[in-house]
Amino acid sequence: MKPTQIHFRKLTPVVLAITWTVSALGASNTPPAKGAKPDANRSVFVIPASPAEGRDPFFPDSSRPYEAAMANTKVKVDEISLIEFKGLSGTPEKRLAIINNHTFAVGDDEFVLTTQGRVHIHCVEIRANSVIIELSGQRHELSFSGNK
Repeated sequence: MKPTQIHFRKLTPVVLAITWTVSALGASNTPPAKGAKPDANRSVFVIPASPAEGRDPFFPDSSRPYEAAMANTKVKVDEISLIEFKGLSGTPEKRLAIINNHTFAVGDDEFVLTTQGRVHIHCVEIRANSVIIELSGQRHELSFSGNK
């Protein structure tokens, strides 16, 4: 046998393998027919609202999955009831108001801490026994009683 001759028996498995691979690739690249929906397997994750509905498999004792459901059930407290006018300081020409342990001058914009979180207050005017503030877009007058 000459070195340039190829035996048919040795070539057949190679030709069959190449033919099978090409046909398999051609079948998978065929675009779907018009109007046909692609086979989409989607995973659906439902966040449980309580421990009875499910738990985090990695942190089974965690309450984190239920915090979003608990946050929606909180009762909204009137913000003005959380604000306390504690006193006045400064000179008569430049008065300062103490609101929730934070000192304000006229025109100051600050965040103050309350039991329900931080709220934004704008000091509009400071009078002899009261202060006018803007809270959530509404003006309020807080009076100082001094009897606490």
